[in-house]
Amino acid sequence: MISVFGSHVGDEELAEIRTSIQAQWMGIGPKTKAFEEAFAKRLRLPGFAMLDSGSNSLFMAVKLLNLPAGAEVILPSLTWISCAHAVVLAGCTPVFCDVDAQTLNVTAETIAPCITTRTGAIMVVHYGGKPVRMQPILEFGFPVIEDAAHAVDSKLGDRYCGAIGAVGIYSFDAVKNLAMGEGGGLTAQDPDWIARARLLRYCGIGKSGFEASASKDRWWEYNIAEFFPKFLPNDIMASIGLAQLRKLDAHQAYRKQIWELYQREFADLGWLCRPQDPARDEQHSYFTYFVRVPGGQRDRFAKYLYAHGIYTTLRYHPLHMNPIYKSAARLPACEQLNEEGLNLPLHPNLSAADVDQVVSTVRAFSKEL
Repeated sequence: MISVFGSHVGDEELAEIRTSIQAQWMGIGPKTKAFEEAFAKRLRLPGFAMLDSGSNSLFMAVKLLNLPAGAEVILPSLTWISCAHAVVLAGCTPVFCDVDAQTLNVTAETIAPCITTRTGAIMVVHYGGKPVRMQPILEFGFPVIEDAAHAVDSKLGDRYCGAIGAVGIYSFDAVKNLAMGEGGGLTAQDPDWIARARLLRYCGIGKSGFEASASKDRWWEYNIAEFFPKFLPNDIMASIGLAQLRKLDAHQAYRKQIWELYQREFADLGWLCRPQDPARDEQHSYFTYFVRVPGGQRDRFAKYLYAHGIYTTLRYHPLHMNPIYKSAARLPACEQLNEEGLNLPLHPNLSAADVDQVVSTVRAFSKEL
């Protein structure tokens, strides 16, 4: 079965892990610091705090805003549950907005109807790696959290996604563009917020005993600055991340190659709506290839691909439609995408034969209509 998402790891990652194992260093340590510095340099960030997951990075991001209890955070309905969970767990209220049906991203126009006197922040998601048009959203005057989980290599103009809003988060789970198996982190415009994230991630202690030993006597004593869970990364995941960072350009080039092949091969299929290419001032991360199949044929199309050895999925089921959030919102674009959308395989572990099979099978479905 051809997988819809995936990563490509090998000897380089094993070599990095081996040095950490040989040093008997599996927890947070020098590799974590090295990755933080290398990642920040690559994306020209003011700093970067590595955490144990993208989901926890979202929670940390909301907490850094220090919003009053119950404050509303506007976010797209077409996103992963961690975005809304982070808002709820931080004591705030998620307010779901619609997305643009072509880009799958929020816009100033989809956000504006959701703004109230209780609005405290806005969360945007660079869906699939296509940058959200940030400036009109920033002009609302609220702090903006950027979820760049899909957008580790995306840029808007000369600025990397995640480094434009007040705080930006990244995900490094097993299928992301830069994959560690698990992991994440955040950056912020205010360097003090990055420092606070580093303090909070270790149960609110700040420095480990090893870090403290270089700067004080009785380093085993510590003051707890704040009640907070443990969100620590470790040097095993950072080892994988360092190798993946060196491969990122090559992986991105291959993702782009697959994307462009799909765009050419599917151009004449009138029943299939292709994703929007990046604009002139955008750099795309090509995390996923999202198509739409109007006319009530999406489910049939997905089953046809599955029967021919190709796994697909829908990322994501609109959150406002999930009963747990008790949302009364009616969001036409998200609801349309829920019935028409499908993610096709796109990742660096696809072979040329896999890609050819996807193309030929998608084209063959035309005969079924």
